[in-house]
Amino acid sequence: MLTVERLQEYGADTKTGLSRCAGNEALYLRLVGITIQELSSCALGEALEAGDLDKAYFIAHKLKGGVNNMALTPIADPLSELTELLRNKTPGDYNALYAKITAKTNELAAL
Repeated sequence: MLTVERLQEYGADTKTGLSRCAGNEALYLRLVGITIQELSSCALGEALEAGDLDKAYFIAHKLKGGVNNMALTPIADPLSELTELLRNKTPGDYNALYAKITAKTNELAAL
């Protein structure tokens, strides 16, 4: 079961996340759950695999907003890095960052 304590152990900045929800723990946990669903069902990997950097940037940027609002730092950091690389269309292999995002998303979903 998802709790604030488990999110803290995961590495989330729950103090910041809760403050963005006016201290409403139930709302915060619900929004974290929605964010997990969005991360799990997004097409970011497919866009990266297809080489569609514009689509990948759009998806990554959208996800970054939600993840940062919920202060899910373990995902926010690599997702922010990936978003900036995509924004600048920096050539390279995005798979390592995407794998890190996926692993941290799976770890979060398991909470």
